[in-house]
Amino acid sequence: MEQALDAARIAGSAGDVPVGAVALHEGSVIAVAGNRRHAAGDPTAHAEVLVLRAAAEALGSWRLDDVTVVVTLEPCAMCAGALVNARVGRVVIGAMDDKAGAVGSRYNLLDDPRLNHTAEVVVGVRAEESADLLRSFFSARRTA
Repeated sequence: MEQALDAARIAGSAGDVPVGAVALHEGSVIAVAGNRRHAAGDPTAHAEVLVLRAAAEALGSWRLDDVTVVVTLEPCAMCAGALVNARVGRVVIGAMDDKAGAVGSRYNLLDDPRLNHTAEVVVGVRAEESADLLRSFFSARRTA
């Protein structure tokens, strides 16, 4: 989770919402990404999507069954859908997102029997630290 938090901090310092993600395969980090929507001018440049792209490239396959994705904030519907489509085996989440979360808060796309894949989900790893990054970011924007 430390590398995901570092990626989130970098994203925040660049003006993007501070969310970071890491992809692990066989215990090794194969990809790290932070949000880049603002920096890239790309509405799909969420940390999860970027880390999935990099992990697929690193492994030479779009099927990421043996990959764990660690993310500082509960994925939105787009990112949860990407995790399902990549067949990610496990997702570790820091803070939950009551407004737009799609892995348990608003929706639960990673455990929906109507879809072609489910994933193991672990919630609450360094949740307070992850949430604090977001609170600080948005607080600073409101006072600016």
